[in-house]
Amino acid sequence: MSGIVIVGGGQAAASLAAKARALGYEGDVTILGEEPVAPYQRPPLSKAYLLGEMPLERLTLRGDDWYVANRVTLRVGTKVTGIDRAAKAVLIGDERLSYDHLALCTGAVPRPLPVEMGAEGLAGIYTLRDLADTDAMADEFVAGRNLVVVGGGYIGLEAAAVASKRGLTAKLVHTRARILRRVAGVETANAIREMHRAHGVEILEDIGITRVLGEGRVSGVELADGRILPADFIVVGIGVDPRTDLAEAAGLVIDEGIAVDEQGRTSDPNIWAAGDCAALPGPEGRMRIESVGNAIDMGELVAENMLGARKTYQPKPWFWSDQFSSKLQIAGLCTGHDKVVTRTTEGQSFWYFRNGHLIAVDALDAPRAYMIGKRLIEGGKSVTPEQVAEATDLKALMA
Repeated sequence: MSGIVIVGGGQAAASLAAKARALGYEGDVTILGEEPVAPYQRPPLSKAYLLGEMPLERLTLRGDDWYVANRVTLRVGTKVTGIDRAAKAVLIGDERLSYDHLALCTGAVPRPLPVEMGAEGLAGIYTLRDLADTDAMADEFVAGRNLVVVGGGYIGLEAAAVASKRGLTAKLVHTRARILRRVAGVETANAIREMHRAHGVEILEDIGITRVLGEGRVSGVELADGRILPADFIVVGIGVDPRTDLAEAAGLVIDEGIAVDEQGRTSDPNIWAAGDCAALPGPEGRMRIESVGNAIDMGELVAENMLGARKTYQPKPWFWSDQFSSKLQIAGLCTGHDKVVTRTTEGQSFWYFRNGHLIAVDALDAPRAYMIGKRLIEGGKSVTPEQVAEATDLKALMA
């Protein structure tokens, strides 16, 4: 067997395989997933699935019949142990699987709490990245208990929202000056913070944790100012690191992730990477985009380029987060903005400009603003801050 071999069982892997078949590729397509289940949606894990509002079968991206009908070999519970680049084969223990093109869609792993905090070996401390993580912590969400969330990104805030809805006391500790610092603007962070506080979540920013308390099982955390927060369990959401161990052992270039060129190719012309593990060339150095949208778009582009398209990847970042009854939708990246326009009609939306160009829209319960902003950004249409002011009918911008 040769053809296309995909290591990883997430959104990028599933999208790559589907695109290759849609383009008429007739060779073998094999997905090697380490988890014991077929590729599934990850965003609901910290939202609807954790709340019990989405069953497991609805998480799955494609049914078993799709893999059969499209001649995609799906091997779950399969750990790739090495890559023989000279022989163009992946190693699965003693087994060797040949490839013409190899795609690394290995994703990322959550960062644990620093060892010096004393958390190692304590029960009741969780990260949230895959189905097993969510299933492991689900029984902890019992009304009246105390949850401490460490980290003020999407995962931490979504876990705090679930806890509050379930009747727990939730406190979120963020070591940096504000929540969502890496992924959203100040205005958006302020709105999300106020929403959480209105639901009883206590958010503590710009303060560190000195140690985790407990014997055998976590009982609390001690903050840098000496305060003790009781904790029946802890959810850690302090970011992720790309899974590069397989690529590094194979001698591929690693730079902020698995280094790829504009087409998604690694330093080996027969090996590609897509999704959270891939580090793209950017204007200020290499960058990784951790989102479902990037996993889908990049996976599909890599499939095209494997078949000779030679297309340059142009990321069009978009993100979303469900918290309480609200939906935050983000198009673009607001990094480096020099002007913000706020709209409060039909929800709240924040329009970010740099040098007079629209670069991002953060929309909170404002789906129309999100869709119009996304189309403007992706279409490269020039609009001014005055054109998106509060009194403007946004539909006129699409004329």
